[in-house]
Amino acid sequence: MFDTPLALFYYIGVKFLLQLVNVEAYELDNRIKEYREKNSLSQGKLAELCNVSRQTINAIENNKYDPSLQLAFDIARNLNVVMEDLFIQSENGGKGNG
Repeated sequence: MFDTPLALFYYIGVKFLLQLVNVEAYELDNRIKEYREKNSLSQGKLAELCNVSRQTINAIENNKYDPSLQLAFDIARNLNVVMEDLFIQSENGGKGNG
């Protein structure tokens, strides 16, 4: 299912994982809203598909909450994108999401 290194980080947050691989001075930004709208999904529907609340999806989209690695994978899977396209490193403190 997972290779060993990925299995070790299964429940660790995405931002923490990036910090472990020495990504300094960057914040985590995301394109969830963009891909969610392309897939004609509401925050509520995406939340339902990922088994979280709508408020959780809203907080992630607005960079107020960093998802666990498992949740990040679930969101990417439900939006039909790879996680690398969904979550990006931002030098502007993650404030550029719109």
